[in-house]
Amino acid sequence: MRRLVAGPPVSPPQLRECPGCGLLQLVPALHRGMTAQCIRCPTTLHRTTTHSLSDSIALTVAALAMLLVMSTTTLMGVETAGIAHTANLLSGPAELVRRNMTGLAAVVVFVTLVAPLGKLGGTLYVLIRLHENRPADHLRRVFILVERLRPWSMIEVFVFGVFVAYVKLGDLVHITLDVGVYALIALMFLIIWADTSLDRQAVWQRLDRSRGERRPPALGYGPAAIGCEVCGLVAPPRPNDRGCRRCDAPLHRRKPDSVTRTWALVLAAAVLYVPANYYPVLTVMQLGAGQPSTIVGGVRELVASGMYPLAALVFFASIAVPMLKLVGLSVMLATVQFGRMAWLRDRTRLYHAVRFVGRWSMIDIFMEALLGALVRFGSVITIEPGMGAVAFCGVVILTMFAAETFDPRLMWDAAERAEATRAGVAPATVRL
Repeated sequence: MRRLVAGPPVSPPQLRECPGCGLLQLVPALHRGMTAQCIRCPTTLHRTTTHSLSDSIALTVAALAMLLVMSTTTLMGVETAGIAHTANLLSGPAELVRRNMTGLAAVVVFVTLVAPLGKLGGTLYVLIRLHENRPADHLRRVFILVERLRPWSMIEVFVFGVFVAYVKLGDLVHITLDVGVYALIALMFLIIWADTSLDRQAVWQRLDRSRGERRPPALGYGPAAIGCEVCGLVAPPRPNDRGCRRCDAPLHRRKPDSVTRTWALVLAAAVLYVPANYYPVLTVMQLGAGQPSTIVGGVRELVASGMYPLAALVFFASIAVPMLKLVGLSVMLATVQFGRMAWLRDRTRLYHAVRFVGRWSMIDIFMEALLGALVRFGSVITIEPGMGAVAFCGVVILTMFAAETFDPRLMWDAAERAEATRAGVAPATVRL
């Protein structure tokens, strides 16, 4: 446990189940700016902040204002041969629809507008209503929706997609940045600041409708206690319970059919990974001649142009990250099924890394949508998104779902069963 700022405790002692290894442990009362980590694996159990809920409300309001500005103003403008074009947030999806890529357009709109708006609007609504003496029951459902939208709000990734598009267009056309880009950059910083300033456990504690109930001591719960995967509440199951007592989410000792579902998603992503790298993700039509470009080909072009940092960014986001997710998830799944005991802490770190980096592969999709919307100059030069982008987007989405479906606690369960078998003790059974 790391202490950053002294002060009175802002959270009571609470029993938590580590989402990384499944160990039940008592987290002591935390002061502001403190972080509690699992004593067995590198998973963070609770992090308090130095900000109040009022600070979070102010940051969320500011982020919503910047989102409104960004979505209603022009991002960039280009000009060549006396012809000029501008692009806003919806120009890229509109071009994708024109190219019969409606599904890809819907994904771009969802992760750049719908998810951020729902996340910020839901957060603001919950934080404002938290000041009531007894918060309404539906606030828990709203906050669950906010938490589920959080990985799909990709404003930070969109900023890098705009940056890559800007650099690639520099040698082709004259390009200018408009108000929308500056609002987008401000929105990115505000969202990051708002996310890091909000203590989600403090929100759940205020939403707890059973705060006045008398509960048995946390240490008396014993091994029968189940931790909620949504709000983190640990409590012993009761016969009439349909779900978590605090947020009503379904309770499971482990995610149902985690291994089977994750394998299915990983294999589907691996199948799509082939056309994603074989088919062109965009085609540059210049003076009537087409020049299709795959993901690897785009990296080679950047290296040939001497744009080494940008080439490294595209290679990492579009080639290395998808491969890391596919290989990493496959390794973790195999170790669960074969009961490997080695490198448990490192495999848990790998899981957190796979879950974190998954969304950054969308850089290429955002870049291609913007290029297609901006560079439409007839026979002079035109950039058209290719079908490889559709397959690549499928890889990104499937691997993100796979990371959410996989339960890292199963790796520790499998190791414990293997160790118990070696010692001649009957192992506990957990459905995979």
